[in-house]
Amino acid sequence: MSIRFEALPTDPVRRLQRGAPDAYGAPAEQAVSDGDGVPCRHCLRQVEKGASFLILAYRPFETTQPYAETGPIFLHADPCKRAAASPTPPEILAGPAYILRGYDANERIVYGTGDVIPTADIATRAEALLARPSVSFVDVRSARNNCFQCRIRAAAP
Repeated sequence: MSIRFEALPTDPVRRLQRGAPDAYGAPAEQAVSDGDGVPCRHCLRQVEKGASFLILAYRPFETTQPYAETGPIFLHADPCKRAAASPTPPEILAGPAYILRGYDANERIVYGTGDVIPTADIATRAEALLARPSVSFVDVRSARNNCFQCRIRAAAP
């Protein structure tokens, strides 16, 4: 099975960069990157040292329901190009391990799919999860802070 790592969609990111409220209805905070550990979820690259970035609450789900996790993310403050979907893990997945969790078509956690996975094993684990008929997509989250990183889907045949 082929997979693709996906960045946040451009339309909601542009709204946030223009000042739209975050998932909690609050304005994004703005900061300046020290060049270390500030992964933008739109371009899937680190925010460069000296560049402005946004800190905000994000919920990567269409509906509000008990499994629709919300958490902090970073975005470039200025528009950046969305990372192309790719079969290989993006630059921002440089830590030792991440949480992978499978969700069904109704955006509900599929029990038994969540685990902390070494970075080198993310693609293999995502392929195994997506091979299950009940799993529609897999979210990658920080193992330390539970922050959303990116989404993984099966690639179109």
